[in-house]
Order: sequence, then structure tokens, then C-alpha cells
Amino acid sequence: MVAQLQGNVQVFIAPHRNLYTDIIAQGLRVAGQGTQVLLVQFFQTGISQGLGNPRQLVENLQWLRCEAERDISKDGIDLTDTEKSAVLELWHYAKKIIESAGAGLVILDEANLLVLRSLITEEELLEVLKMRSPKVNIIVTGSSMPTSVADYADQVTHRRN
Repeated sequence: MVAQLQGNVQVFIAPHRNLYTDIIAQGLRVAGQGTQVLLVQFFQTGISQGLGNPRQLVENLQWLRCEAERDISKDGIDLTDTEKSAVLELWHYAKKIIESAGAGLVILDEANLLVLRSLITEEELLEVLKMRSPKVNIIVTGSSMPTSVADYADQVTHRRN
């Protein structure tokens, strides 16, 4: 019997809340090789973005940001119901892509904030990682990470200043 290969889960924990160039470079490299890539920035916003207006960096890289009227990435702000809905809309879309292998690489930027802001549970995040299609690799970033997610990951990178 041959064991089926399972995609990797990589966790990047960094003190700075920004998407590092090597993560973008990895997404571009994978997309350039012909594999679909989905990059979701749950708490970064932009004008006319969201599911209705994704950005295409290259042919195979879809980049989604939250559709919100203000910057929701800052610590200590309370999200409105509309903002919560916009973030969760991206989460549900990402889950669907992960489960169906709609992309070979899915980058979930600041997924830890989904848990910290009580939009999803730690268990739900971990379950999505575990139930992913075997063809899907996932990168999860954040300034912190639930222990269960870090323990489950194939690779954990702790960045320093």
C-alpha cells in the first residue's frame, strides 16, 4: 500500500502584523508553476475589495481582502456586524476552497485574529486544517497562534524583529 501524500501546513508567527515578502514570493512561485493560489487577508481592507472584486496578481493567484469602510486590522477595535459578516464571508469562501481543492496553496493571513476576535473557535480553525483536501497546502500567519494549530503544523516559523 502506498500512503497518499498530504499537503503541508505551515505556520508563520511574527511580532509584526504584515505579510512577509517570502510568503508572497512562495505564492507567486507556486502560481507561476501553474497551481491555483488563494491569498486571503481577513483583516486588511481595500477599496472595492471582497469576494465580489478579487485581485489577480498573476494568472493563478487570487488575492482577497475584506470589504470594509475602515481599517479593521488595528488591535482593540470592535467590529461592526457588517464587518464581521465581511470577514466571515471570506472565511467561508476559504473553507470551501480548502475542502474542495479549489487551490493548491491557500494563504490565510492573520487567521489567529479570527479566533482572538471570537469570530470562529480554535477548534474550527484546526478542523479546517485537518479536513483539507490532500492536494492543498496551507500557510497560516499571525502575531500569535493557538497552540493546537501550531502543534498540528508541519512547519512552524517564529520570526524575530
